[in-house]
Amino acid sequence: MTTADTAAPPFGRALCAMITPFTASGSLDLDGAQRLADRLVGEGCDGLVLSGTTGESPTTTDAEKADLVRAVKEAVGGRASIVAGVGTADTRHTVELALAAEKAGADGLLVVTPYYSRPPQDAVEAHFREVADAAGLPLALYDIPGRTGTRIEPATVIRLAEHPRIVAVKDCSYDFLGTQKVLARTELAYYAGCDEHNLALYAVGGTGYVSTVANVVPRHLRSVLDAFDAGNTADAARRQQLATLLIELMMSAGLPGAVTAKAVLNELGLPAGPVRAPLRPADRETVDRLLAAYESVGAG
Repeated sequence: MTTADTAAPPFGRALCAMITPFTASGSLDLDGAQRLADRLVGEGCDGLVLSGTTGESPTTTDAEKADLVRAVKEAVGGRASIVAGVGTADTRHTVELALAAEKAGADGLLVVTPYYSRPPQDAVEAHFREVADAAGLPLALYDIPGRTGTRIEPATVIRLAEHPRIVAVKDCSYDFLGTQKVLARTELAYYAGCDEHNLALYAVGGTGYVSTVANVVPRHLRSVLDAFDAGNTADAARRQQLATLLIELMMSAGLPGAVTAKAVLNELGLPAGPVRAPLRPADRETVDRLLAAYESVGAG
């Protein structure tokens, strides 16, 4: 049985963790966001995650986050799901952002583990339950302990799966065994949050991906899932491997994905603009390496 034989995923299969375009002066570029969103959906994304890490959520205001949801929703309509990143280190603030995203027209929420304060598991669980109780939207847990300092332990995820509005996980745990334990015991939709795991997680019952690299090669990453669903597993593997260098340079070469994605998009003449401090733009040598890797994916 392939993933395509299971129930329809809550937010689609091929989701892009979309960058947040800014103007040259650093203000929010809503027109650019609409044009980029339209391109991503046209190139195979059936969901867009806004105001995640790649969307520079730490440096956008609450009002900008809501404006972004409204603008992108207007651009894509019902062609793709809009998932709003609302996670913060403060439960009360996270609830406020969740309610604002719902009002702005989001289809779902992405909630990261509270960061820096490193709460114990009972507090982590209570945080997610409070957000899920407050808003009327389906919610994806975002497990990325490398950034937050605290993971969502598999036992905690299994308990949270009992909540009717907690329906998915964006998995950046790098604990493939733990992930499979949760898959075996829940009906949660699991999305790879690390592009090198897109095919591997899909092959063991995952739902798809939430990808930063999809900002620049959305059609190629979608083709990996399509090949697997068609039973062409060798071709799926070949396509996944073809993107390896680009994935490494964008995600594992020392720069945040927001920086590398914007570097490529700017070179391609697509809406992106600068990053906001404390992030800094990629240097010319890095940009040239990224472009070479991007072109190699297109050549395959």
